[in-house]
Amino acid sequence: MSRLVVRHITTYRYSEPVGLGEHRMMFRPRESHDLHLIDEQLSIVPPPAHFRWVHDVFDNSVAVATFAGKTTELRFDSSITIEHIETDLPDYTIDPEAVRYPFPYAVGDMPDLAAALHRQVPSEAVDRWALSFLAPGPSTDTIALLRAMTVGIRKQFTYVRRPERGVQIPAETLRRGSGSCRDFALLMIDGVRSLGLAARFVSGYIVVGESDSTTTGGGSTHAWLQVYLPGAGWVDFDPTNARIGNRDLVRVAVAWDPAQAVPLWGTFIGKASAFIGMDVSVSVTEKTRSAA
Repeated sequence: MSRLVVRHITTYRYSEPVGLGEHRMMFRPRESHDLHLIDEQLSIVPPPAHFRWVHDVFDNSVAVATFAGKTTELRFDSSITIEHIETDLPDYTIDPEAVRYPFPYAVGDMPDLAAALHRQVPSEAVDRWALSFLAPGPSTDTIALLRAMTVGIRKQFTYVRRPERGVQIPAETLRRGSGSCRDFALLMIDGVRSLGLAARFVSGYIVVGESDSTTTGGGSTHAWLQVYLPGAGWVDFDPTNARIGNRDLVRVAVAWDPAQAVPLWGTFIGKASAFIGMDVSVSVTEKTRSAA
């Protein structure tokens, strides 16, 4: 078990005073059996006129702020302290009928998994790419298949940090051979969905130690995916770092599509040219580690 402090600061700057529309924030982690929220502090400057918390359709915690007056700078400073229970070498107990791919989901689960199986932009190129990870023969070990795709993205593509909003469609990521963590997550989501496996997008943070030169995605929010495996449930896959399981991953929001899990979204009232830029800083500090 480790105790982590996540500091997430976002600052918007404007060349002249502008009004501020509603802003929605996804900073608060999803509490679970492997993640416990200890403390949370959120500072917004200028202070909002109204502030409230809501749960979205995925049960993610969303902070909603509205403002009065005008400003040349808007700053969000979130600090959370959590206890994180992780498994370095996860051994997932998958139902016997799902150990090998292909397998059918239970009829009773299909209505709930329908959106996790739906492909928004089907592509033959992605179909061919996903099929390349199947082992020869009539069936493939399910975890081995997903591990091969997770590792394959890390090996085949070049990571490019892109702080601005937006995600490349999977076929574009294939064509470019590069992308951000969001792009890689969406590519793998579309790839596993093309094989008939249910997947969802995850937004959150990743722990990167001071001497860690191999982990990618620190200094900003991070994105990965989960695949639903009968018996094991929603299993984390981080194709950016070729990892399986929740090691070093702090889940904040889950959704069927990246557009439904944007960490910070809002509008301003004024000339479009008034927007100068945005600065984002994320740090994840490990305080203590002990046996779970």
